[in-house]
Amino acid sequence: MKLITFLGMSLTVFAHVLAACAQATATPSPTAAPMGGMEEATSGDLAPLVTGYYDGGEVLFIHTEASDPDVADMLTGMMGPQVVLVPQLAEALETLLAEVYVFTNGVPGMGPFGFQPDVFDAIPGEEAYRPLRAVNLVTWQEGATPRKLRSLEEVLAAEAAGEVSIARPGVVVNMPILSWPGGHR
Repeated sequence: MKLITFLGMSLTVFAHVLAACAQATATPSPTAAPMGGMEEATSGDLAPLVTGYYDGGEVLFIHTEASDPDVADMLTGMMGPQVVLVPQLAEALETLLAEVYVFTNGVPGMGPFGFQPDVFDAIPGEEAYRPLRAVNLVTWQEGATPRKLRSLEEVLAAEAAGEVSIARPGVVVNMPILSWPGGHR
């Protein structure tokens, strides 16, 4: 309840998002969800599903809020529905944050900068899982051969080998995972 209040979502809106997400399947096509007396909306109308990676497998997640205005605008432009600006997310305690690795160059794809999908460090059911994510920007170094990295271990190994650099700019994005290898909401 406190987390819902902290994120600035009313219980009604949160319930509608959960109802829409419960209809999500392993494929990211939107499905109709009843809206309790309101006009029907698709999960894509509320927050489109985005593909990312965890431990070599695919996850589906949504972007709902961001602490930085440029990031909120970029994600809104990328996904359609508005990603809400909540600057206070940047003040979240480290214990409330998980990590996401976002690629600034390398293999072309559907990530926010036009490169490979994001890599997550934890999924629901794991102790380290948090929907609030500290953004880590991954940049392939000149001379390195970019390839898709599909796990935290691969990202960290590429960093240790000097192939990528990782910067943490202090941006926090609410990115709940809705489907993951072996599970879904």
